[in-house]
Amino acid sequence: MSQRHSGHSGLTCPVFTSISAILKVCELLKRHTMLLRTLFRSKHAQEHCAMFFSGRNCSKSVFCPPPIVTFTRQQTTQTPDKAELQHLKNELSDSKFSYLHCHVPEVVEVCQRDMLVYENFITEEEEQMLYKEVEPKLKRHIRYEYDHWDDAIHGYREIERSDWSEQSQPILRRVRRLAFPTGVPQLHLVHVLDLAKDGWIKPHIDSIKFAGNTIAGLSLLSPCVMRLVHNDNKAWIADVLLKPRSLYIMRDSMRYDYTHEILKTEESKFRREEVSRDRRISVICRNEPAEQTTD
Repeated sequence: MSQRHSGHSGLTCPVFTSISAILKVCELLKRHTMLLRTLFRSKHAQEHCAMFFSGRNCSKSVFCPPPIVTFTRQQTTQTPDKAELQHLKNELSDSKFSYLHCHVPEVVEVCQRDMLVYENFITEEEEQMLYKEVEPKLKRHIRYEYDHWDDAIHGYREIERSDWSEQSQPILRRVRRLAFPTGVPQLHLVHVLDLAKDGWIKPHIDSIKFAGNTIAGLSLLSPCVMRLVHNDNKAWIADVLLKPRSLYIMRDSMRYDYTHEILKTEESKFRREEVSRDRRISVICRNEPAEQTTD
């Protein structure tokens, strides 16, 4: 007489086991599918979906976008070409020529050679020391003048100095050492130009009778925009941002072939950004003019 195995026997049919496992998986998939449909219909579908996949407690109300749809795409939205372009832009803005804005390659080449700007050439303490030294002399000219002898400057006061304090002399020596080659004769007097907030300098080329091929100027108190325009080709334009405590050195071609000017307050823009101007003092060193020969 054959024995019948009860359902509680330790032996189980493999076929029934496999079918049971498959049914459990199907049931789980069905439940998850229904859950996902419900979640995507809900008001906070993105939040709950992200929490579900990350295993966090969905009862919290902190917003988190879906990991695949948002996070992955945010990391790959920038193509290699755009990334390379951005890298070049960042490199340009951090370069030593970030003070220059010009679209003409020929002018850029000349500027990089003959119009140099050294930002933070002096410290804030040195700037204040120079300012305190020249301010009493400038105040002797009670009013700003608006009719320069050659009509180049409006709203200015100026002095020339040779008797600088022991604290200021090392600063001027640094300027001269950087701007002028050894052995080049320099003008002993230092020109100090005080430009009012509403003052400006018209386009001009400094007379060769009074100065040589190089002009070096320290900028104090306020930024300004210096515009350079080729004397014969008016489309060749470059804008130079002169920040406080910077030193500019203009020489050779920029000195003789280009006019230079300081833009009015309402015109002071650099790379389409407004430059907030105020009173500005420049301390200017020059070398001696070339000897004039007569035939």
